[in-house]
Amino acid sequence: MTKFISRLKDLSGKFNAGVSNEPVETPVGNKEEPVDTPIDGKEQDEGHADASRHRRELKRNLLRLKRFSTQELPKIVKKPFTGENPLHHQRRFWIGLGVGGGAIALLTAAWSLESSLPDTSDALTLMRPETLTIKASNNKILQQIGPATRETLKIDKIPKQLIQAFIAIEDRRFYKHQGVDYQGVLRAAFSNLIARDVVEGGSTITQQLARMVFLDQERSVWRKLKEVRTAQKIENENTKDQILERYLNLVYLGEGAYGVADAAWVYFSKPVYELTLSEMATLAAIPPAPNQYSPIKNPQVIKERRNLVLQQMQQAGFITAAEAEKAIADTLITKPSRPKRLERFAPYFTEYIQQELPKHVSPAAIKAGGLTVETTLKPEWQEAAEKAVIETVENSGRGQNFEQAALVALDPRTGEIRAMVGGKDFYKQQFNRVTQAQRQPGSTFKAFVYTTAMAAGFTPYRGYLDAPYKVDGYTPKNYSEEYRGWISMRDALIGSINTVAVKVLVDVGWDTVIDVAHKMGIESELKPTYSTALGASEVNLLELTSAYGTFATKGMHTKNYGIRRVLDRRGNVIYEAKFKPDRVLQEDTSAIMTWLLRGVVNEGTGRAAALDDRPVAGKTGTSDEARDLWFIGYIPQMVAGVWLGNDDNKPTWGASSTAAYTWNKFMAEVVKDIPVEKFPDRPTELEGRKAQLTIKPIKPKSIFSGSIISKNSDDDDTPRRSRSRRATDSDDSSSEETPRRRRYRTSSVQSSESAPRRRRRRSQEVQPQEESRPRYRRSRRQVSTNSQSQESSSNSSRRYRRSRRQASTSSQESAPVQRRSRRRASSDSTSSTAQPRRRRTYNSAPTAPRAPRRTADAAPPPAPPAARKEN
Repeated sequence: MTKFISRLKDLSGKFNAGVSNEPVETPVGNKEEPVDTPIDGKEQDEGHADASRHRRELKRNLLRLKRFSTQELPKIVKKPFTGENPLHHQRRFWIGLGVGGGAIALLTAAWSLESSLPDTSDALTLMRPETLTIKASNNKILQQIGPATRETLKIDKIPKQLIQAFIAIEDRRFYKHQGVDYQGVLRAAFSNLIARDVVEGGSTITQQLARMVFLDQERSVWRKLKEVRTAQKIENENTKDQILERYLNLVYLGEGAYGVADAAWVYFSKPVYELTLSEMATLAAIPPAPNQYSPIKNPQVIKERRNLVLQQMQQAGFITAAEAEKAIADTLITKPSRPKRLERFAPYFTEYIQQELPKHVSPAAIKAGGLTVETTLKPEWQEAAEKAVIETVENSGRGQNFEQAALVALDPRTGEIRAMVGGKDFYKQQFNRVTQAQRQPGSTFKAFVYTTAMAAGFTPYRGYLDAPYKVDGYTPKNYSEEYRGWISMRDALIGSINTVAVKVLVDVGWDTVIDVAHKMGIESELKPTYSTALGASEVNLLELTSAYGTFATKGMHTKNYGIRRVLDRRGNVIYEAKFKPDRVLQEDTSAIMTWLLRGVVNEGTGRAAALDDRPVAGKTGTSDEARDLWFIGYIPQMVAGVWLGNDDNKPTWGASSTAAYTWNKFMAEVVKDIPVEKFPDRPTELEGRKAQLTIKPIKPKSIFSGSIISKNSDDDDTPRRSRSRRATDSDDSSSEETPRRRRYRTSSVQSSESAPRRRRRRSQEVQPQEESRPRYRRSRRQVSTNSQSQESSSNSSRRYRRSRRQASTSSQESAPVQRRSRRRASSDSTSSTAQPRRRRTYNSAPTAPRAPRRTADAAPPPAPPAARKEN
């Protein structure tokens, strides 16, 4: 080869020398100008002469190169391979060719190997592929999927003898080599040959770690070369203790156990620090063949392997002969337990997280695996929620005919889901009733109707007539099937009056209500119908609870979520929740609604939810035939919702107060660590507020209002109870209801000649235009809107009988009247004889003074005004 190259150089030199002196001949047929054409004599410019000279020189060189490539070069290349002793017949040619080619191939392979090696800088943090780890807000592992380690330990928390057992059997020269132990490879091969079995491995602990984290289990030379180089890189970048700690936390030890901590639990149901020397040696014996050396499946085989580990530990000087003998003599006793990595905490929530994950992470990242999902769940709250749900179903479900319950709690300020229970038993049925069940919310939806009215500038004291009502063929009915007459919006919400809610919907428009509900967090479709006011459109518990959180945050709404961050297998953040709150209600509207909803808890249908140490606001709800029982309540820092019912939509026998009680049991536990905060003060001016939105009132085609008909006969003289609501002023502007029994009337009245008070009639004519008339303060029962002169003849006969009875008592002025008829006599027939009756009052609370009653001759009262100021 050297001779050939030198000859090639000589020929090249001769060519250069020859072509410079020989004349250049133009080939025949060449139409180009002759190369020796003289320069035009007219060119006087020196620059033009130089350019022409360069062009001629270039043409000469091109012609020389063409002649060499077509005539001389073939002779130069062909000559060594022809003749008496051609080059390819010489041994040195082939030796040189083989050595050179081998060197090139080796360099190419080395370059390819190095370029294919993984980045080992994250060897200590990289997660295995095809795994998924879901963590709570405090980093507690909620669920693991795939070959993941549940419990990781620091090197100083792993017993020293356990470390020594692994080193003795797997890599005795661990602290002496740099990733690859060539002596160990030869020693292992010799030992296995003598024993005719695999008694010692040739791979070091570092090589095994490289295979676990970066490589697969493919059996090939290429994979082994990659393993060797990866192990060397890991050794160069990490300490021995770091490598050993990572290995002991990742090594697979059979029966679904990854790492020594998980294996100690799976085989012996104890932590590593309680393991005996014999048990430690047992764990160290498993890695070469986890299925074959399983202490549960093959106790005799693993016992022999354990004894070999103990002998190796003695030879390495880790234990004494006496310790080895004692450990060998120990009986191998296993106590199997379920792998901790298969345990699930908050299964409804983790299942929800897996469903939400594809919305934030690409399919390729999910397929690659190794993901760690950091969630918003608070384990302490989750435990309290599960306890409350289970106790409710067990204690009340059978008696009230419901089989399922669901509860969810959120932080309304951030939108984070803090607890979620989708049913009583996940492992029997995975259907999540928090996120997947679409149910009618019942009266809980009234909050959005009233919120729209408050945002439109309505006052909570605006009056509506609670009476039989039919609009465009739709007839709402109250749950109690009774009517109260004129009533304020506040009292209607506290008492959950259905007719008033529908009338408010008509005044503000269902399009406006639906828009407000969607802005507050309702994502399900809401239908523009009159029944929407009573919760006819189906929603799920999560969105309904999230929407109520808007009240707790002074009108700010943040979208609910359960995933804070997602990290890939290298620890890089590939998703992070960054939801910002939106202003959907003005603060005064939110404060008024909170005040109204506090009334529901303090004196309405939600009393069972009240907490002893802090204010609570919320609303109950019951769908048709009590198929769904709801309570959504909140404090300033937290909102929670409860649903009770049946999956097959069967009616229950319960009431929404059971849901409120479940809410109370849950909240009583979680608020222990939450400081007490007060709700914002209610605005002092309720009238004349500026509208914050434009309403679109409905224009019904037909409206029918009926009369309020009493259920009891007017002649029934049986004493009955009546209630009056006594308003009390407090810091939170709330009121409470004090029931009293009205029996007697005392002689201490405002005027000695005042007429006896007349009980208000239960029946009254409905006047659709009365809602716009001025409103006056009244008690719970309403007076008749028609004059006494328009009553029927039957009413006159009843007054005659009552006057006869009252006349018989006129001679006993001081004696109390024991029984009363439902209606009292008119003042014109009893003013001269009837004496005021005495009222028995309770000692627990003083009776509020009452205004004198109107006589029958007085004009009927005006209709309630649209609003009135708070005293």
